[in-house]
Amino acid sequence: MLSPREIQAIAEQTDVVRAPRQPLATFGITAITYYLVTAPALVEDEAQAEEAVVRTGVVTANRPQIVTPTYLLNLFDGFAHGEEFARYLLATHGPNAPGLLYSYRNELRDTSIVADPPPVVARRLAEQLDRESQTHAAVIRGNDHYWDISLMKFIHDLTVTSLGQTLGDLDRHGLLGMDRGVPRAARARIEEMFARVAAGEIEPVELKTELDRWGLFAEYEDRFLDLFRR
Repeated sequence: MLSPREIQAIAEQTDVVRAPRQPLATFGITAITYYLVTAPALVEDEAQAEEAVVRTGVVTANRPQIVTPTYLLNLFDGFAHGEEFARYLLATHGPNAPGLLYSYRNELRDTSIVADPPPVVARRLAEQLDRESQTHAAVIRGNDHYWDISLMKFIHDLTVTSLGQTLGDLDRHGLLGMDRGVPRAARARIEEMFARVAAGEIEPVELKTELDRWGLFAEYEDRFLDLFRR
């Protein structure tokens, strides 16, 4: 397991060459196409790299939730070092880190080798996205061996820049604050999930998992079991 210091060193190597042109959505899902450019892992001096590794994929940021620190370890799905990065965020930013607001899913779609140095490849990709006016697309320079940490650093920073808009939207909808020790937004999500289970849109196990994450199954147990009695 990587230490927080090691995670920090990798995060500091990350450079967002081209950021998305819009913040993350507050009440919907945001899909961001990324191009993560690195020097090949076997190259000791990145400045001497004559080839670049380009990983292309999509990071999906789900509808944001207000969560507690104990929920943090559940936020990163599809990342090899997600738990370590989550612990790094908790240690570095404290229990109220903005990263608590979003959950992320990573889908790596392609890995290719390009016969040009990484800075050249990254700049060319950024210029192409600008010409195409791609709103939800990014170019990132990072660490080859721990590329997923570079990707998580990018999405966490994007979350921070989206925080002002997110909090304003949640406040206008009355979702900030606590209700019997649980964020109001979490209570609203649970109610929404009950309705979706009743409508057959999601499986009951998803609702059960969410209740368990909050330690609320005992409180909602009768309602949950009623779903099977109808």
